[in-house]
Amino acid sequence: MSSNKTFSSAANIDFDQFDTDAITEQDKAHFLHPWQIFDTFTEDGALPIAAAEGLFIYDSNGKKYLDAVGGLWCTNIGLGREEMADAIADQVRQMAYASPFVDMTNVPAATLAAKLAELAPGDLNHVAFSCGGSTAIDSAYRLIHFYQNCRGKHAKKHIISRVNAYHGSTYASMSIGGKPGDHPPEFDYIQDTIHHISCPNYYRAESGISEAAFLADKLAELENKILEVGVDKVAAFFAEPVFGAGGVIIPPAGYHRGTWEICQKYDVLYVSDEVVTAFGRLGHWFASKEVFDFQPDIITSAKGLTSGYLPLGATIYSDRIHQVISELGHGRCFAHGYTYSGHPVACAAALKNIEIMQRENLLEYVREIGPYFQQQLKTLLDLPIVGDVRGIGLMACVEFVKDKTTKERFPEELDIGKWISNRADDAGLIVRPIVNLNVMSPPLIISRSEVDFIVETLRASIVACIEDLREHQHM
Repeated sequence: MSSNKTFSSAANIDFDQFDTDAITEQDKAHFLHPWQIFDTFTEDGALPIAAAEGLFIYDSNGKKYLDAVGGLWCTNIGLGREEMADAIADQVRQMAYASPFVDMTNVPAATLAAKLAELAPGDLNHVAFSCGGSTAIDSAYRLIHFYQNCRGKHAKKHIISRVNAYHGSTYASMSIGGKPGDHPPEFDYIQDTIHHISCPNYYRAESGISEAAFLADKLAELENKILEVGVDKVAAFFAEPVFGAGGVIIPPAGYHRGTWEICQKYDVLYVSDEVVTAFGRLGHWFASKEVFDFQPDIITSAKGLTSGYLPLGATIYSDRIHQVISELGHGRCFAHGYTYSGHPVACAAALKNIEIMQRENLLEYVREIGPYFQQQLKTLLDLPIVGDVRGIGLMACVEFVKDKTTKERFPEELDIGKWISNRADDAGLIVRPIVNLNVMSPPLIISRSEVDFIVETLRASIVACIEDLREHQHM
């Protein structure tokens, strides 16, 4: 990997300029956060981040943290890149905005669409741009409806997804998602045409079942669901190659190819949600074909597309779909899109991000550093509350259990993942707590010494938490 990276000098910022108490109070009073838990937020507030450099973020008091979450799976090339700032500023000066509607385009958007067609597998040669992962899923959902109607298959609108899947937070994308915690009763969801099959998490399989039998059961479940709903009604299957927010769950080998073959058998489109796994997270531009050996009809992406520098999503779809929807003589209009579809500044950021990744051989580097990251994290398995350590590339999850033999979870209200992440915060490490999990997705530029820091600090945080649990008689 190239070492000629230039980052902003975040450590040289005068942090005395920030009034942390005032910022915290403003935030509490006015900013409604995604997934805000009102009871605890009112008391605890949020950690105000004021600066960032590479893998590191700084709070408004100047405390430095290694961000092992990579923002939200997205700061792939590291934050504060001077050439990214220059590319963004140059595009703003040249043309900050251009309408994407009907018969107008812009140079960065057209260039990026062609680049994504080049990088995407198979015949995925067409791109609908949006503002992020959730809207990329929404665009896929609308595209599927449009495609099926163009084929005259007006009943073929049902979607199959999976329990514990995360596909976004707009109305359609959250309905397609299957995390129970993301479906609180105060929100409404599409329920009549969206169905969920079980999560292919072998760690949580019934005792005694072999992995081969577990795989066969999950494949049969998808096929049976298609037959139950009706072959003439099921339009698409949505799946992350690796579950992200659902706990970095990697299905058994053969699952992806098997589900794809079932979809092929029943004329069901396969939507691979690569919002997390694309752009280097697993050491490839896209993981579907290169890692898991299947060719989706649609890939959704965002996050690493710009490394989080600007919001941008892309729904990349096949020639086969495009040939149907664009057939001449019907007077069709694809009445979907956004004011900021193909935003020139966001597209310029994506092009520079891809250029940096290519120049610095980051895909190859992830294939080298990823196994070390996974191996070092697995050393935590000797701790009494670490039930599972799983991951691939630079995605990882540590699952905490009360009993390693029975895999019994701690009570949800204990929020063990947050308890441990609070200890890690104190030690200068950011990991993502999700109830009984700690999830990590560090920037792709992470070094071995930084991997060591993550593992050593997380170990110390878990050990400290074990002592806390014993003191409070939770163990």
